[in-house]
Amino acid sequence: MNRIASFSIDHDYIVPGIYLSRIDGDVVTYDMRTRVPNTGDLMDNATMHTFEHMFATFVRNSSVSDNVIYFGPMGCQTGFYLLVRNLSHAEVIALIKDTILSILSYEGEVFGKSRKECGNYINLDLQLAKKEAARYFESIRDYTEDKLVYPKGDTK
Repeated sequence: MNRIASFSIDHDYIVPGIYLSRIDGDVVTYDMRTRVPNTGDLMDNATMHTFEHMFATFVRNSSVSDNVIYFGPMGCQTGFYLLVRNLSHAEVIALIKDTILSILSYEGEVFGKSRKECGNYINLDLQLAKKEAARYFESIRDYTEDKLVYPKGDTK
């Protein structure tokens, strides 16, 4: 059985940040790691779910929305994946930062917070998403392209 590429990264060295996870043709996957893996410091479902609603809506309404393929949470509750095409690394870093700032400044109902729009609409809390966004922004505030490489450690 072929090994999934993300399993070849030693998660004991990952810290919050943005990492270039993989490139498949013209689709580039970024690992938006908001938490340190394997420490018990995990996002609860309401935080992860709300952050997903907010980030996905903002990024799909950005000036580069046609280049956004997917945004969603990692099952391990330590981050998210952002898949894009036709964007430079610098553009993606700026997009992530701008989207985080949009979450932080947003006032109103959580996007998609209705029974008709979401399968678990009662499990959404804007303040939790904002708290996660603020925490994550501190980790990526000064992020540059040279930091997109996973930290040392390879489990191959």
